[in-house]
Amino acid sequence: MVENDGSKFYFIEVNPRIQVEHTVTEEVCGIDIVQTQIMIAGGASLEDLGIKQEEIQTRGHAIQCRVTTEDPKQGFKPDTGRIGVYRTPGGLGVRLDSMGHQGAIISPYYDSLLCKVICKDRTFKGACQKLYRALDEFRVRGVKTNIPFVKNVLNTPEFYLG
Repeated sequence: MVENDGSKFYFIEVNPRIQVEHTVTEEVCGIDIVQTQIMIAGGASLEDLGIKQEEIQTRGHAIQCRVTTEDPKQGFKPDTGRIGVYRTPGGLGVRLDSMGHQGAIISPYYDSLLCKVICKDRTFKGACQKLYRALDEFRVRGVKTNIPFVKNVLNTPEFYLG
């Protein structure tokens, strides 16, 4: 917001955070962005950390899926309850950033995110195939999730065409 005479500026919101998708960048660049940001905030330079902008390269492809306790059949309304079963996938090229666990109580007062599933491969199609497999291996009981919806999206040819 700016005063009518332009003399004062007010910030309504400042987002000094790393975006949720930082995991994709980390996977293809090989740099832990969160750790790097913390070290820079502590006074380190990119040189101190051995990072040179001109040497940063992307390798392969990565895709991220947010597994949430949202019910696609109810307009993605967040679901609540106690998680009775929580079994996660794994394997080469599968990264999980998760807070979910068996026995967790999912309330309506917080973000419905259970886990970020990030899959990496040499090709985009390969990363998507790993993501599908990972979601297929996921087991969550006690609350509805968006897993069936995301698997359906991954099964459509239009998705791969962008």
